[in-house]
Amino acid sequence: MIKSLLRLLAGVLVLGLAACSTIDSRIGEKADVFARLDPATQARIRQGIIGLGFTRDMAYIALGKPDEIHDRVNTAGRTTVWTYNSYYERYEGTLHAGYHRFATWDPRTRGYRYQYEPVYADVYSEQQETNIRVFFQNDKVTAIEQMKR
Repeated sequence: MIKSLLRLLAGVLVLGLAACSTIDSRIGEKADVFARLDPATQARIRQGIIGLGFTRDMAYIALGKPDEIHDRVNTAGRTTVWTYNSYYERYEGTLHAGYHRFATWDPRTRGYRYQYEPVYADVYSEQQETNIRVFFQNDKVTAIEQMKR
């Protein structure tokens, strides 16, 4: 039983690690693209930095899979926009959630005495913030929008 549980846990761990996208795993995925780059560009990509003229593959290696992909069409042509977001929880405060009832034995009355105490809960809301937008035309980065904090 324990061996089966350990095997299951090991399998879940391996799958979890395999699903993580790291810079090294993305370089391995696109090894041919990365190998053709000059050392200075390779160093920038390893730091997660992209530049104008980078290809989609180069941007993917540096930044990973985008959270959103949009296509824009206008008179200048088709532009693909990759959006990268940050996700976090914002503290909204403490709210009254109700009452907790508990009983204590009262030896004088030989019965239980019921009491109520307020219960409070911290409230968080999930937040999403856009960090970077990367604009592509003809498979090349033409603009980078990065949010300032």
